[in-house]
Amino acid sequence: MASTKITVNNNGSIRIEGDFSIQDAEGKEFGLGGRTVISLCRCGHSENKPFCDGHHKTAGFASACVARDLPVKV
Repeated sequence: MASTKITVNNNGSIRIEGDFSIQDAEGKEFGLGGRTVISLCRCGHSENKPFCDGHHKTAGFASACVARDLPVKV
């Protein structure tokens, strides 16, 4: 099984690396042009949503996410 790495960048995007696909709400797949690394927007300012275009830098987006354990699912 191929692995996928997802990194939540402080003050920036969500970076996805590996073998993955992305679909819209209706299940239609985005054409990624053979990319194995993409970044998704977290700030809401990208003009190319859901993909990051770097606008978080000029928008002053600030969000630091530190890894933690989620509660056990019951």
